[in-house]
Amino acid sequence: MAGVDLDNQAGVVGGLVAMSTDDSHRPETHAAQALGWHEPQFHSVVPPLFPSASYQRAPDGGYPGGHTYSRDQNPTYDQAEALLARLEGGVAARLFSSGMAAATTVFETLKAGDHIVAPKEMYWTIRLWLEGLPERKGVTISFADNTDLDSWQTCLQKPNTKLVWLETPSNPSLSITDVRAVCELAHAVGAHVVADSTVATPALTRPLSLGCDLVMHSATKQLNGHTDVLAGVLVTKAEDDVWAEVLRDRAYRGAVLGPFEAWLLTRGMRTLFLRVRASCAGAQRVAEALDAHPAAIEVMYPGLPHHPGHALAKTQMDGGFGALLSLRVEGGAARAQAVAGALRVFKNATSLGAVESLVEHRAPVEGPGTRVPPDLLRLSVGIEHPDDLIEDLQRAFELTA
Repeated sequence: MAGVDLDNQAGVVGGLVAMSTDDSHRPETHAAQALGWHEPQFHSVVPPLFPSASYQRAPDGGYPGGHTYSRDQNPTYDQAEALLARLEGGVAARLFSSGMAAATTVFETLKAGDHIVAPKEMYWTIRLWLEGLPERKGVTISFADNTDLDSWQTCLQKPNTKLVWLETPSNPSLSITDVRAVCELAHAVGAHVVADSTVATPALTRPLSLGCDLVMHSATKQLNGHTDVLAGVLVTKAEDDVWAEVLRDRAYRGAVLGPFEAWLLTRGMRTLFLRVRASCAGAQRVAEALDAHPAAIEVMYPGLPHHPGHALAKTQMDGGFGALLSLRVEGGAARAQAVAGALRVFKNATSLGAVESLVEHRAPVEGPGTRVPPDLLRLSVGIEHPDDLIEDLQRAFELTA
C-alpha cells in the first residue's frame, strides 16, 4: 500500500490524509472511523471515490501520488486494505475481485511437487477447485478431518508439505478446528497456514494471533454485510516470500475490485461490529429455539453447549459464535426444501453474513459428491428481530408438517 502507515503516523495517501486511530483504540473504533482517513481540501469525513484507472507522472517520470495503474493500485483500495490489516493484526492486506480469487491466488503460489493439506469439510467451491489442482499444477493434496488433530498430523507428515488451509467455523457444518494446535504442527514441518475466516470475521476471531500466516475472507459476506459487493481479501502476518508471490500474481492477473466496490466495502466495514454482534445474538436465539423444536433433528451451531466444538470455540471466538447455523429437518430432503420455500422473513437465497436473513437447502446447490446431508438447511441470521425469525421458522414447520 503506497504510503500507508499502520503505526499511528499521519501521512498522505493518494491525496487522502491517513490520520490513523492508534493502537490504544479498540477495533470497534478503527472500524467505525475507517482509521480516520479524510481528504484534506474540504476535510470530509468520508473520503471520495477515485475512479481513475491511470495516474500522471511527474516531469522526472516518477509517480508523486504513489500510484501507477488501477489494476493493482488505487487510493480507494488503500483505505479498505489498511483497515483490514489493522482489524486482523496483519502487516498488509490486498483486495481481490471475489473470495475465490483471493483463495486461488494463494494456491497459485505453489509449485509442482508441493503438498497441500486442507479440511474435509470446507466451502464447497474451493474444495471443487482444489480437487482439480493436482492435474493442472502437479501438486498433491491430503484432506484432514477438521476436528481430529491426529488426522492433521498424519497428513502433515507427507513429503514437501508447503501449505495448510483451515476453515473454522466450517461452512455449512459449523465444525471447529483447533487453530493453535494445527499451526504448531504445520510450522514444525515448515508449512504456511492460511485460515478462511469468512464465517467468524475479525470481529470474533483473529487467526494471525492464533498462529496463522495468512487470513482469507470472502468479503462479499459479513465484512461488507449488504449483499451489494462481490469481494475477497488476503491479510498477511509478514511480508515474506509467499506474500511477494501473492502480490506478483494479483498485479499480473488483475483480479481486483473496481474502486466503487472498494468504497462500498469500506462503508460496510464501518458497522461490522454492530452487525456481527446483532447477528450473533439473533443466531444464538434461533439456534436455541430450533434445538427445542421436534422438527429439527440436529442443530449445528457452536454457541450451543452440546455442540462438540463449543468449548474450543469459546477459546477462539470472542463476542459470539457467528451468524451461520445449520439444521437437519425431520422428514428428509423433500421437507427441507418445502420449509425453505415456505419461509417469508428468511429469504431463500445463496450467501451469508448480510443484514437480511437467508436460508438455503444446501445439498442440491453443491450437487453430486457433496458431503452435506440431503435434509440440511443452512441459515444465515441477519439483524432482524429474533422473535420474527423464530416465528417464521415455526410457521414453515407447521405448513409443511
